[in-house]
Amino acid sequence: MKINPPLLAAAEEALGRVLTMTQPADAVLSSYFRAHRELGQHDRAFIAETIFGVLRRRYGLEYHIAATTPRRLLLAYLNRVHGVSLRQLEPLLGRDDALWAAALKSTRDGAPLPLYVAAELPPWLTAMLAAEMPEAEILALGRALAQPALLDLRVNALLTTREKVLQQLVIEGINARPTPHAPFGIRLDGNPALSRNPLFTSGRIEVQDEGSQLLCLLLAPKRREMVVDFCAGAGGKTLALGALMQSQGRLYAFDVSEARLNKFKPRLKRSGLSNVHPQLLANENDIKVKRLAGKIDRVLVDAPCSGFGTLRRNPDLKWRQSEAGIAELAAKQRAILSAAAALLKPGGRLVYATCSFLRVENQDIVAAFLAAHPQFGLVPANQVLEQQRIALDTGEFLQLYPQHHGCDGFFAAVMARAK
Repeated sequence: MKINPPLLAAAEEALGRVLTMTQPADAVLSSYFRAHRELGQHDRAFIAETIFGVLRRRYGLEYHIAATTPRRLLLAYLNRVHGVSLRQLEPLLGRDDALWAAALKSTRDGAPLPLYVAAELPPWLTAMLAAEMPEAEILALGRALAQPALLDLRVNALLTTREKVLQQLVIEGINARPTPHAPFGIRLDGNPALSRNPLFTSGRIEVQDEGSQLLCLLLAPKRREMVVDFCAGAGGKTLALGALMQSQGRLYAFDVSEARLNKFKPRLKRSGLSNVHPQLLANENDIKVKRLAGKIDRVLVDAPCSGFGTLRRNPDLKWRQSEAGIAELAAKQRAILSAAAALLKPGGRLVYATCSFLRVENQDIVAAFLAAHPQFGLVPANQVLEQQRIALDTGEFLQLYPQHHGCDGFFAAVMARAK
């Protein structure tokens, strides 16, 4: 695609707004595009892809070539990562930029890189990870998170089969294959538009990362049970749980955000499920929760977390999260898990999950919960998956990493209340 000065100026303006880090990058871009309807589809795609590319590689761009302004970050990314030559960029350069660009050839490429630069992760996060894993693993994790995520789908088994969906995608010229572990998952190459595809509009498929699908399989809800998705959000996991229950029993979708539950409504309508009951909560101690205490068979807690496991999709989190914010989240995670556990009847199953790979949000939360709630015991996640004929063994906890499993980073612990 030819990059002209107006297009670069639009990308520069949009990136400048994103770099304030006051809102998620995708929300900022959506707002920017609504205000600039003159931008065509290809222009918008270029702006979005380039800005997300800059966010994925920002530490390296700033370290190597002092690209610190939105314009220079864009130019450096186009040259160093996207492969646009300096000669091709020349028409876009002013005098000052031209002098700066001439220095791109004399960078510190040969010098040893600080680990945080090589891994494209915040220094504080790199230091936190260094206490948990070897340097080579941090580097592999960071490099995997710096790549765009592939698109995973979940087939709605109430309405069709994975084989039929794969056949239809092949007919439409979309490269697709089964996910390695999730039995209803499909992985696509590229990012094809699906919002108007009949498979999507009819509810036969939903966009859902394979790791997210595996969390639902750990809960393993059964027909006619009472089940709660405690932090339902926009309902992706709720829909997967409802399908596993074959639309029988009663499935509550709890969340404290009315906006998220409103986004869930059209998805629920498409799904064909009749056993789902969305509930807006004021907080984790809402009376709606207390009324169900001791009555629920299974509870999924996909807790609010740093989201670092989703950096492939949300690279701006590297600057919007902080070490202090992680500590605040841990307190919230402990409170939510304790409130959710009170719902379970004797013999019930509790799954605590995050899209994070940090021990402070995962193993530490589970250990503190088990110490304070002796009526609960840990159930090895590998045993639960083996019972469902899923050949995936990450030990007593489910711990997924993009560099090893090809999906987002997820953690989950399975716990059971004593009978």
